[in-house]
Amino acid sequence: MPTPPSVTLEIARLAQRPVFDNLFQLYTHDFSGFWAGLPRGDVDEQGLFPAYPHLDAYWQEEGRVPLLLRVEDKIAGFALLNQHGHAKAHVERNMAEFFILRKYRRGGIGTQAVNAIFEKYPGEWETAVARKNLAALAFWRRVISSHPRVRDLQEHDLSTAAWNGPVLSYRVSPVRP
Repeated sequence: MPTPPSVTLEIARLAQRPVFDNLFQLYTHDFSGFWAGLPRGDVDEQGLFPAYPHLDAYWQEEGRVPLLLRVEDKIAGFALLNQHGHAKAHVERNMAEFFILRKYRRGGIGTQAVNAIFEKYPGEWETAVARKNLAALAFWRRVISSHPRVRDLQEHDLSTAAWNGPVLSYRVSPVRP
């Protein structure tokens, strides 16, 4: 199997916010398959999904990090990090949103992206996964549990008004020189 091209992280500038609006259309489309029979997941009269409600905060609030994920200088996805936990009230890092374009899935790009994020942002983490998103849950369990500096991995099953699904809590130790 050929070595996948390397992934780079880019902290997005405010001028790149429209890129996230566009990528969120694809991200929401992927999620809409889990919303059959629910009032969410419909497009408007222009054929667009609703905008992500917290996106502006990633350029306004401390502790939020908007990342573009690139492969050979081409946008391959995004990650949004914040400090709002689900199982705990506060964490150092929460993987709020994570998206890889379909073209780059199943080839190690997502794993590389997560590893690069963990290298740059060690600390106390949470990653919550929507209950119906079984493929994402398998991905996160594998990537987190196989990372050499992840410690104290716990999985919580939440069913609250705020979150419905598994939450992985763990610590990523910093790189030692």
